Amino acid sequence: MTHAFALPAPTPSPSRHRRWWSTAALAAGLFLSGCATVDKGNSTPTPSATDPASNRASTAPRLPSYRLPGDIPLSDIGVASTSVPPVTLLAAPADLWERIRRGFAMTDLDNDLVRDQERWYATRPDYIQRMTERSSRYLFHIVEEIERRNMPMELALLPFIESAFNPQAVSSARAAGMWQFMPATGQSFDLKQNVFRDDRRDVLASTRAALDYLQQLHGRFGDWHLALAAYNWGQGNVNRAITQNKRLGMPTGYLDINMPLETRTYVPKLQAVKNIMARPQAFNTTLPLIGNHPFFDTVTLDRDIDVAVIARLAEVSEADFRALNPSLKQPVVMAAGTPNILLPWDNAVIFQTKLQSHNGPLASWTAWVVPTTMTVAQAASRVGMSESELRDVNNIPPSMSVRAGSSLLVPRTGQRNSDVPLHVADNGQLSLQPDVVLWRSVVKARKGDTLARLAQRYGVSAVSVAGWNNLAVNAALKPGQQVKLMLPKRISLAASGGTPAKKAAASGTRRVAKSASQPTKTKANVVVKKKTTKSVASSSAKTRLASSAKADKRP
Repeated sequence: MTHAFALPAPTPSPSRHRRWWSTAALAAGLFLSGCATVDKGNSTPTPSATDPASNRASTAPRLPSYRLPGDIPLSDIGVASTSVPPVTLLAAPADLWERIRRGFAMTDLDNDLVRDQERWYATRPDYIQRMTERSSRYLFHIVEEIERRNMPMELALLPFIESAFNPQAVSSARAAGMWQFMPATGQSFDLKQNVFRDDRRDVLASTRAALDYLQQLHGRFGDWHLALAAYNWGQGNVNRAITQNKRLGMPTGYLDINMPLETRTYVPKLQAVKNIMARPQAFNTTLPLIGNHPFFDTVTLDRDIDVAVIARLAEVSEADFRALNPSLKQPVVMAAGTPNILLPWDNAVIFQTKLQSHNGPLASWTAWVVPTTMTVAQAASRVGMSESELRDVNNIPPSMSVRAGSSLLVPRTGQRNSDVPLHVADNGQLSLQPDVVLWRSVVKARKGDTLARLAQRYGVSAVSVAGWNNLAVNAALKPGQQVKLMLPKRISLAASGGTPAKKAAASGTRRVAKSASQPTKTKANVVVKKKTTKSVASSSAKTRLASSAKADKRP
């Protein structure tokens, strides 16, 4: 790029000289600016006529353009139907029922059995009201657990079918709790069942076990309807029904396999409850409001505490406390076996605050393991209770003795003032046997007798005989020496001489055998049973009962 400047010949004046330099400087600045712009390549060059791409663009065919005539109207804009997944709602559920509805995920069942169950529930609004109100204590926790495991929310309604949300419900087959666990099934899922508590009724433990079991069944059968059938009928029965259909070349779904009527209507019941909870207005049903927030809180204990003390410190009634802690059987909570208790949300804070400032005793009860078999009166005397109180607290029926190893709830004393250890709290059992009626008898020692040998002859404990006579256990006896014994009635009535236990057993056997051959054998057997119900401790009683059983089987 070249530029030419024409200068005037005469010598310029100073003012004209300054104007000239200003003009020159401006021109030079514009020149340099233009060169810098070109060097940076910011300008868009015009394609040359020899550019191949430009030639192709100029030679490419153009599509014809169409223009509709002005007198043709445009069609209406339509909306295409597409199968787009539902959008997750961002707003929090208004209540717990709405949260449950959002989690429904099981395939709906629609048949006449469902219609029948819908009519049954819809015509019993009082029943629905009672069981939904009961559920308000436990439902939030169940919903939380189901969501955490990513399971279908229909399962939260299952306690409506099993127990109407009554944790104290017990079936005729001995299933117990909200989720109705049988004893053996409960044990297989670590639900403790002992004299102090029954975890099949525990809100947290039974819910955990039920969802574990349902997940296990779904993993085995791959279908929630079959899993529910197995929960009701047993997985072995469902598996055999499926195998039978496979052998016959038949389908193996829930509606296809052969099952009892109770199991056949089990899933329809759940479907009916689901339909009512999903659309209560359609069934003229009003559901009680259950807020989408916890009803209870968990409090951890490190000491044994009486139920009465917990209720007083938490400012709740004992009935309300037991409604949240239905597994407890006794008036004391043993921290080793039940470290967590449930309290209404606000009352849990009150309890913890008051517990810190509590100065009195926390527990007035403890557990005592019976060292040897004894009557209730003897046990009551040992622990400082009346016989009637010991029976009431430990639910011991009349005419029963307590066997060695049984765990009894007794008041705390100076000697027994410690918390119940874990092995007792988790495994305490009550073992009973019919009372043995003892009669005071006096017998004479034979030549060469010792106290131990005489005790063995009469089938009693040498320690007991020594105590009755103020003698040493290994004391030698003189011939003819009188010894006091407390013997069961059947032994004390036996003829003297020989071996009393053996003679009583032999005479009892002969008496039953004789009566069995007579037409009035039933009456004779009843008499024998009356004599033996008061004592089953010795071999003679076993012989007599066995002989009686044989006589009953004869034509």
